[in-house]
Amino acid sequence: MTGKWHRPLPELKGSIAEAARAISDTKPAVIVFHCTATSMEEGLAGEAHIVEEIQRSSGCPTITTGQAVREALRHLGVKKLVLISPYVKKTNQLEHHYMREAGFEVIHDLGLGLFGGDQYITVTPERWKEIVLENARPEAEGYFLSCTNTTMIEVIEECEQRLNRPVVTSNQATLWACLQRLGLARYITGLGRLFKNHENQTVA
Repeated sequence: MTGKWHRPLPELKGSIAEAARAISDTKPAVIVFHCTATSMEEGLAGEAHIVEEIQRSSGCPTITTGQAVREALRHLGVKKLVLISPYVKKTNQLEHHYMREAGFEVIHDLGLGLFGGDQYITVTPERWKEIVLENARPEAEGYFLSCTNTTMIEVIEECEQRLNRPVVTSNQATLWACLQRLGLARYITGLGRLFKNHENQTVA
């Protein structure tokens, strides 16, 4: 998905279909295409094609990470946001375009310029927290920390406390969206405001 392994979305179609067929015999209640940048890189139309291909190949309900992020931001009432990622500038620009097409306003963005997933995962939670706080904007209604192959999820609540704004990460949003679809929505400690509507059901 990243670095030298990255291929344009149309070239992934066959691999996506094959993977979807391979796991369909488990009859999952939901399949996730779990890569933020790839799910967003061709806009809403490209994302819709991913979903259609997986559902056609597997017969299973499907969402993407991008879709989960959109749902999470809307649930939290966030329209103006700061985008933080480990990506190179071009990838950030594609996500910026996707968010704008989906009705959000990215008022500031920062990509670390890292080349691939093996580099993304080396950024520590403490460093992500520093980066988010360094890029705080008073006019932001929330913060979107993009990428599934990171440790961003570990600093959600601390960042929210410091910024007094909701923080959405790719993995957190995807977990939330899946639980919503499964009828298992609940409060999970450490995952921020997105899960706070279910405070009577706590999972350690």
